[in-house]
Amino acid sequence: MAAPLAERLRPQTLDDYIGQKHLVGSDAVLRKMIDSGRISSFILWGPPGVGKTTLAQIIAHRLETPFYTLSAVTSGVKDVREVIEKARNNRFFTQASPILFIDEIHRFSKSQQDSLLGAVEQGTVTLIGATTENPSFEVIRPLLSRCQLYVLKSLTKDDLLELLHKAVERDIILKTKHIEFRETDAMLRYSGGDARKLLNILELVVEADGTDQVVITDAVVAGRLQQNPLAYDKGGELHYDIISAFIKSIRGSDPDAALYWLARMIEGGEDPSFIARRLVISASEDIGLANPNALLLANAAFEAVMKIGWPEGRIPLAEATVYLATSPKSNSAYKGINDALQLVRQTGNLPVPLHLRNAPTQLMEELGYGKDYKYAHDYQGHFVEQQFLPDDIRNKRIWHAQENAAEAKLQERMLHLWKDRYK
Repeated sequence: MAAPLAERLRPQTLDDYIGQKHLVGSDAVLRKMIDSGRISSFILWGPPGVGKTTLAQIIAHRLETPFYTLSAVTSGVKDVREVIEKARNNRFFTQASPILFIDEIHRFSKSQQDSLLGAVEQGTVTLIGATTENPSFEVIRPLLSRCQLYVLKSLTKDDLLELLHKAVERDIILKTKHIEFRETDAMLRYSGGDARKLLNILELVVEADGTDQVVITDAVVAGRLQQNPLAYDKGGELHYDIISAFIKSIRGSDPDAALYWLARMIEGGEDPSFIARRLVISASEDIGLANPNALLLANAAFEAVMKIGWPEGRIPLAEATVYLATSPKSNSAYKGINDALQLVRQTGNLPVPLHLRNAPTQLMEELGYGKDYKYAHDYQGHFVEQQFLPDDIRNKRIWHAQENAAEAKLQERMLHLWKDRYK
């Protein structure tokens, strides 16, 4: 039985690798590292089907070094230690460290990740991790600090079209047929930038046709996928499209739609921590100061789900979803921090006003650090007007209240304290 099309077409060299030019193109960082023959440990972060595993295999083949693979789904601490011991025994002074590739490293527990630290630090193995989740959340800080982080992007339309044409020209089975791409929009849309999914769809459509003269149209693709909904996995397009619909339904104050998309994710086997994290983000970004309790409830739902798991975890997730969707909305804090970051990038490291500086030494005190600072609690109403921004932007406004009951009260207080500045 022939291997799947995606496996038959897996690139063996960087020249055949499609996409990620910012990493493996001419003069790109990973390309230079590979060409030098020495690589350091790194983590590849990106959506499914963009070439993380393939890139690791190409590197191992190019460097001609032992290559070990572990899946975080099926491997435990014992498996990690056994592989590290094998790597230690297979290490020669004249060759690069054996490569340990861990797929879905975000699923490794803290103890599993801890068991890697010594081997990575001592150079017993060169770690290449692959993850679809933000490593800042899922990879322990000591391990993350020992690895470079490279972000892979969804494949572009041009990348996907190049892949389709390579498939029909080079694959040992497809090149025996006459395949005409009359329309490709549906294939590209369903693939969601996922090369594996695109090739699965192509293979499904060709096999379902049953002839050597295959004409591919959007209608044919849509029809084939409806007949076989499992032909495309839940980790690619649906993973990103449904979470987008979920968050937008919350932002749009539609609890019915939000619950529907939540149910779709639950039925699709989505990681509950992924859903819970997005609720925390939504509470901060979209509800914000209009209802600060939203963040507390979203965070409580996150902790509850981590404690009780499925299937009961659906209940706190649903509670938080409805609460967020029905809450008043404000993105003033979100916009405020973005504007502040932009201001910092534009103005650089402006000096801190002397009266706001700390004076831990006598010399600093003599230089005027902290002099004339007014301690707010010493004044009526625990407030006294003074300058807190750098001199060059002393009158700059950054946060602007939005039209909701909670922020109306905050705006009223700012007007009372600062008068014209917060008009």
